[in-house]
Amino acid sequence: MKRWIRLMGIVWAVLLLAGMTAVTALGSDVTITSDKITRGKTGKNVTISFEVRNNTGRDIRNLAIAFDTSGGEIWDEEEDDREFGYSFPFEITGALHDTEHPKRAGSLGSGKSKTVSISGCVRRDLNEGYYKVPVVVMEGDDDDNMNWLGAEDLKIWVTKSTSSDDDDDGEKSYDFVVGEGQSTPIGRYPEVCNFSVNLRNNSPANVYNIKASLVPDADTAKFPFEINDVNYDRMFEKIAADETVSLDYSFAVREKAYSGYYLVPLKISYSKSSTGEELQTYETSFYVHIFNKDKEDEMGDFNEHDREKARIVVDGFSTDPAVIIAGMDFELVLRMKNTSSDISATNLLFSMESEKVSDSAVFTTESGASSVAMDALRPGETKEIRMHLLSRPGIDQRSYGMTVKAKFDSPEFKNAEESMTIDIPVKQIARLNTGTFEIMPESITVGEEANVMFPINNTGKVILYNVMVRFEADSIQPTEAYVGNIKPGETGNVDSMLKGIAPTADDGKIRVLISYEDENGEISDEEKELMLFVSEDMSMTDDMGMGEVDQMPMEEPGFFAKHKNILIPSAIAAAAVITVLAVMLIRRRRKRRKEQEDALLEDEDL
Repeated sequence: MKRWIRLMGIVWAVLLLAGMTAVTALGSDVTITSDKITRGKTGKNVTISFEVRNNTGRDIRNLAIAFDTSGGEIWDEEEDDREFGYSFPFEITGALHDTEHPKRAGSLGSGKSKTVSISGCVRRDLNEGYYKVPVVVMEGDDDDNMNWLGAEDLKIWVTKSTSSDDDDDGEKSYDFVVGEGQSTPIGRYPEVCNFSVNLRNNSPANVYNIKASLVPDADTAKFPFEINDVNYDRMFEKIAADETVSLDYSFAVREKAYSGYYLVPLKISYSKSSTGEELQTYETSFYVHIFNKDKEDEMGDFNEHDREKARIVVDGFSTDPAVIIAGMDFELVLRMKNTSSDISATNLLFSMESEKVSDSAVFTTESGASSVAMDALRPGETKEIRMHLLSRPGIDQRSYGMTVKAKFDSPEFKNAEESMTIDIPVKQIARLNTGTFEIMPESITVGEEANVMFPINNTGKVILYNVMVRFEADSIQPTEAYVGNIKPGETGNVDSMLKGIAPTADDGKIRVLISYEDENGEISDEEKELMLFVSEDMSMTDDMGMGEVDQMPMEEPGFFAKHKNILIPSAIAAAAVITVLAVMLIRRRRKRRKEQEDALLEDEDL
């Protein structure tokens, strides 16, 4: 039995190797790279980070990442031992992201790269050594179906947890991550500081009846905010494994608070079961950055020409998505570099100031905060800062300036300042509509023409170049009309003659295709419809009908039909003669009667 299992294991390993080769072939759509080997301890959670580059030639809207758990170990049931395959290093629990339940990673523009991360709990039964971690990159479609884009085998170095690590495993197996992937909250006197802190359940199971208590302090040196509420507790009935919730706060900065970083304690109580029994506690903290007044120290303010300072520049920037349409939101990624060879910068604050149009900023932030803090930039070091921005709708299509102001400290220079400007291009979507179609006449026969006139209105913010109109239908001869360029707010007029070539066999719709180019020569089109009926030429139908009658076989005519050309005129002449004779006879009788009456009158007179 064991021999058969070993043989099956060899076959499985070969198939797995072939499958891995096929997965690597799919990697042309994305490139997966990692510049370091992650280290983890048995029984502990570990996060693996790697970079994904989009090689598809298009934007990826719904990027997703997951562990590939389809391969792995083959067991010898008789020996109860691992035989072939590899050891998947993480515990497969409901919190683990696999191909059936991937982790969403947002969007990724064409040709762009982004760093993503995925977590798992290292198995306790592993020996010390390197282990393969197969990761998969996928894309979700409109129906939320996942399509593979690529896969890669990363590595992790696993060590055994020490006795000190495991002394209170029952207490530490449940833990939380605060502020993951977030910038330090910033408060400025006398403004109200509104911020949210992410709280992720980094435990292998769900937790219940959670109370996250922010712990204030009366000492201004320890807690920089006014204490206006009795408590600052945030309650949650349940937080699933690897689920993230938001802790929202609103504070007024104390007038006497000094500028600097403050550690804010956070105490979390929870239960491992929904019954609420056996409450556990977990204590952590996070920082807030306050800007108010500076402590008096020996450093003082100096003339900038008296002391050396670091030189901070924008080494480059990118946006996600790469093309920004007016009115849409986007992520701005700035690469800030300290170009100094030997001077470091600390306590950096980067503030963004957008160009204004009609006294309104072109770019605004969703949260209202336009500053990002950074602890330090060593000489020659480059770091990224990210900010989610919203572009103003209704602006013209062009590039708009964003001023980046940096305030920082150097060993010999306090509150040094630098100002840099970048230009962010904003696009507008071309828009047009058409007026009423005027058709004269509204119906024609084959071979006739109808005159079609209508206006094209440019309702967008960009010029429509080389506007063309094409009329298509089975009943008419295809016709094109060149309108030319139409500026924003202006109208182009179309005046064309459509010739009927066949009777209308449908509902009489004529397709009107309107095409135009943008400033880069890319062609777009829109389709409209008009009604024009084409009927047959009736004169041609009559001629054809007469021809058909002439060709029909004729019956043998009778005596009258044969001699009608003689009999009819003769009958008419005879009738005329009879009529004349009757008239003459009547007149003669009247004359004779009159003569007799006159003779009688003369006899009476005698």
